[in-house]
Amino acid sequence: MPNETDSPPSSITLTTIDGVQLVGEVMTAHSSQHIRGAVVLAHPHPLYGGDRLNPVIDALFRTLPKHGFHTLRFDFRGAGASFGEHDNGDAERLDIAAGIDFLSQMDDHGVWVCGYSFGSVVGLNVVEPRVNGWIAVAPPLAALPNPTRVLASGDPRQKLLLIGEHDQFSTPSQVERTTADWINSQQETIAGVDHFLLGRTQWIADHVAQWLKNAEPS
Repeated sequence: MPNETDSPPSSITLTTIDGVQLVGEVMTAHSSQHIRGAVVLAHPHPLYGGDRLNPVIDALFRTLPKHGFHTLRFDFRGAGASFGEHDNGDAERLDIAAGIDFLSQMDDHGVWVCGYSFGSVVGLNVVEPRVNGWIAVAPPLAALPNPTRVLASGDPRQKLLLIGEHDQFSTPSQVERTTADWINSQQETIAGVDHFLLGRTQWIADHVAQWLKNAEPS
C-alpha cells in the first residue's frame, strides 16, 4: 500500500486575474484514496498575523488529502511572500478565484472553499460556478458592517459554519441570528474554545473531512 506521505506539498505561484502573484502550496490527494475533489483554503486576517501557515489552515491542508481531496493553501495579497496590497477582503476574492482556477485543472469534481476567520468571510463571497460549497470556520459575521451582504447566503449550495462556543467576535447565537435566512446552511458549535480554537485544530480538520465526504456532489 502506498505510504500516506507519498504526496508531499509542492510550492506554487498563483497569478490572479488582476496580475498579482501569490505564494502557495498544493498537496495532492493520497494515491491510496479515491479522488473526491479539491479544497482551496483561505487564512485569517493578514494584518493580525494570519498567513497560510496558520495552525487551523495547516491541519486542514495536511489532513484533507488523506481523505481524497487535493488541497491548496496560499498567502493572500500583501501577506507572507505574496505580492500586492491588502484590500480588506475585496480584491482577496480574486486570490481565492486564482486558487479555484489552479485546482480546477487538477480535477473535475469541483472545488470547495474553506476559510478560517477573515478567510472564511472572503470565501463566502466567492460564488462562481465551479464552487461546490463552503466551509466557514469561526466566521466573524457579527463584526461585519453589513453581514446580510454575504454573497453565499442566498446560494443553494451547501454551507457548513463551525463556531467556537466562546468566540469573542461572533458567538454561536449571534451567527445563528445573522444566518437565519441563509439557504442550505448548517451551523455547529465547537465546545470549550474561543475564536482561536486552541487544542481543537485536528478535530476541526477531521470533522471537515468527514463532512465533505458526506456532502460531496453525486
